[in-house]
Parts: sequence; C-alpha cells; structure tokens
Amino acid sequence: MSDFVQSLRLWFAPQRIRDEGETPDYRFSLANERTFLAWIRTALALVGGGFAVDQFLPDLRWGVRVGLALALLAAGVLCALRAVNHWVRCERAMRRGEDLPVSRFPALLSLAVAVVALAMVVLVVFGWAGR
Repeated sequence: MSDFVQSLRLWFAPQRIRDEGETPDYRFSLANERTFLAWIRTALALVGGGFAVDQFLPDLRWGVRVGLALALLAAGVLCALRAVNHWVRCERAMRRGEDLPVSRFPALLSLAVAVVALAMVVLVVFGWAGR
C-alpha cells in the first residue's frame, strides 16, 4: 500500500497512528496540533477573503472579481487539505523517530497569495472597473 493511501486513511482514523512507533513527548504532539490549527485558520482566512472579494467588490469586472475570488477560495481548500496531511505526516514521523517531512506548500501558498495581492494592488491603483 502506498504511503499516500496510508496517510489518507489516517486522516479519517487517526487512532491508528498509535500503531506506529513509540509515543512521542506529548508536547511535540500538541505543538503539531497547534500547527494544524494555524493552517486551518489560514484556510478560513483565505476562504473569507475569497467571499469578501466576490461580495464586496461588485464594481470589478465580473471575470476579474470571480478569478480573484476563486484563486483565494482554491488556496483555502488546498490549505485545509494540506493541514490534515501535514499533521498526519508529522505525527507519523515523530512516532517513527524520523526527520519531520519537508514541504514546498508554504512557498507555493505564499506565491499564490502574493500574486492575488499584487493583482489587488494593480486594481486599486488603476481602478479597473466595469462589468
């Protein structure tokens, strides 16, 4: 069974993580949980930003408004999914005594948010409006 499928199963049955390795210091598990919650807060902020762009910027061209809103909403979805995946991968690594997993996701998320923010700056500066 692939590592991805194993991780995916642990999303919905986290008690099975106890079958792997040794129990880490509870402080590390709690820190991992706090990191998960931080990712979830970020996902909620991105989703809220997507709805805000769509609802509170009606003067933007429809395609621009929807494009920015969908970009933020998609980033929120990916961030929420990544949160649980990262939590499982880190918990498994701690139990196995392995190095914590590395990820390109924070850099990709940062770039996506920067692109949307830059687009918003251009819209504010140039005031592109219309339907």
